Amino acid sequence: MSEIARMYAVVLDCPDPQALAAFYSAVLGWKVVDDRPDWVTISGGGDYKLSFQHAEDFRAPVWPSSDHPQQMHLDLVVDDREKSGAQVVALGAVQHSHQPGRDFTVYLDPAGHPFCLCDD
Repeated sequence: MSEIARMYAVVLDCPDPQALAAFYSAVLGWKVVDDRPDWVTISGGGDYKLSFQHAEDFRAPVWPSSDHPQQMHLDLVVDDREKSGAQVVALGAVQHSHQPGRDFTVYLDPAGHPFCLCDD
């Protein structure tokens, strides 16, 4: 089957695209490839891109409650969850109090989006 479209990026709404791009650039070791006032895209040089879009009315998801559901999250594979966890916390993430699994740890990024550090 031939493609209908090509994936450009996963896009996260947030109040401050530059700040959230800086956070994920530090976590992933990626570089900014598009920087505009309301939109920033980072990439590691491959096919994957992560973009951050300014949302004036942004509200952080409430997880695991469904009051304002998460809608999506990122699973990031790491070699050492404890060490990586300390590093993302130093960058501004918060470890979530609800930890439903054994092979991953849930954090909230500086804008409140949940993401997981997962064992390889």
